[in-house]
Amino acid sequence: MPRVIVLMMDSFGVGGAPDAAAFGDEGADTLGHIVDKYGDLKIPNLVKLGLLEAANEASGNKRRLALDGAKVNLPAAYGHCLEVSKAKDTSSGHWELAGVPVEKPWGYFRPEFPSFPEELIQKICYRAGLKGILGNKAASGTVIIQELGEEHIRSGMPICYTSADSCFQIAAHEKYFGLERLYDVCQIAFEELKPYNIARVIARPFEGEKSGEFVRTKNRHDYSVRPPEKTLLDVVKESGKKVIAIGKISDIYAGCGVSEKILASGLQELWDKTLSAVQTAPDNSLIFTNFVDFDMLYGHRRDVAGYAKALEYFDARLPELAAIMKKDDVALVVADHGNDPTAKGTDHTREQIPVIMFGHNIKAGNLGQRKTFADVGQTVANVLGLKLRCGTSFYQRS
Repeated sequence: MPRVIVLMMDSFGVGGAPDAAAFGDEGADTLGHIVDKYGDLKIPNLVKLGLLEAANEASGNKRRLALDGAKVNLPAAYGHCLEVSKAKDTSSGHWELAGVPVEKPWGYFRPEFPSFPEELIQKICYRAGLKGILGNKAASGTVIIQELGEEHIRSGMPICYTSADSCFQIAAHEKYFGLERLYDVCQIAFEELKPYNIARVIARPFEGEKSGEFVRTKNRHDYSVRPPEKTLLDVVKESGKKVIAIGKISDIYAGCGVSEKILASGLQELWDKTLSAVQTAPDNSLIFTNFVDFDMLYGHRRDVAGYAKALEYFDARLPELAAIMKKDDVALVVADHGNDPTAKGTDHTREQIPVIMFGHNIKAGNLGQRKTFADVGQTVANVLGLKLRCGTSFYQRS
């Protein structure tokens, strides 16, 4: 009986979104611009599985990358997907992939100080017993903790900031503020934000003693709005099958449809936990991992070299997965949006995403352009003998 492994390369766009200009992202191409700027990118397994054909078809370019060293020898089908949700954020991308496009626009906060309504801050501070907040603007999370971390320690006030996404982020020191206290404040903020239609409140704990030395820890936690209807995860779980969520997947879906939540951070640990889950998961399971480093560490920070090296690491571990896949298992490599590290600013970019499906019994070939990310969810459902409301399956056996 089949199992499905979904490898979510968070932010790994391949350009070519026809509506990119409407989002201020005309010409954005995460993979293409990494290839152009970095040079000798070594991702032979992804190339062999069809990534470059899909990317070139999506973007209209004809870039070439070497196949030398490829070790994955399973049949693969490849293509590229359009997003129909009117957003380019994490929640919208993941939900649409799971069969639920986001039709109602999210609420957003303005980027300049003060970003948040005074009434909202007063309610959060009153309920949480805070004398005030720091920040109150759009910012890079790694930058704002260096800017305000020492004042945060002295004052006891948390650092609150937003971004171009629909989010309210709260950074606090694990030792001086306390991790559980930070989670409590985030829960209060999540409740108070309901009238604003904000997708997520994100807890951003950090450690260190002075500016320049503060670093975020692995104890991030997202408080997400529940999807408006049942997603792929719900349908799989309700059918009696197991859904194993690795990394931040469970948070993104607000825990809905998750049988087992596995905490992990960093590419190495995420890969280790994924491979371990594949070795033990029962038949008819869905194993779903989000590889957040591409987005969080490299895309948002506009680090082309870091993104490229992360791609090479991800690629180098694909043969380990191929080696332990059972005869009927199906693996998919997808993304949720773009984050072109050569673009201006630090926001996500509107792009098509790659879709690669491989396994012992997959019918190899070009899947072409898919009209919605929901085709991925419908395909997973099809493999597991289920059906979603949205999307068209592209699953074919050899």
